[in-house]
Amino acid sequence: MADAAIDTMSFEEALRELEGLVTRLESGAATLDESIALYERGAALKSHCDKRLKDAQLRVEQIVETAGGVTARPAGFDAQN
Repeated sequence: MADAAIDTMSFEEALRELEGLVTRLESGAATLDESIALYERGAALKSHCDKRLKDAQLRVEQIVETAGGVTARPAGFDAQN
């Protein structure tokens, strides 16, 4: 899945690939150039995961607001991130 367009990946797919990249980088088996490419893809995957999580947070907040008629933040969500 290394060639998959990141913006079409689900959160779970992106996270799974990111975990694989981290494992590969930590193993030390990649060359310097491969490591740089893996790091670049990993940064893009992390950014995608962050965006997907933020989108999910906003959706949950909208659901809570609509259901209760008041603005509420679900426990554990940090609006600063």
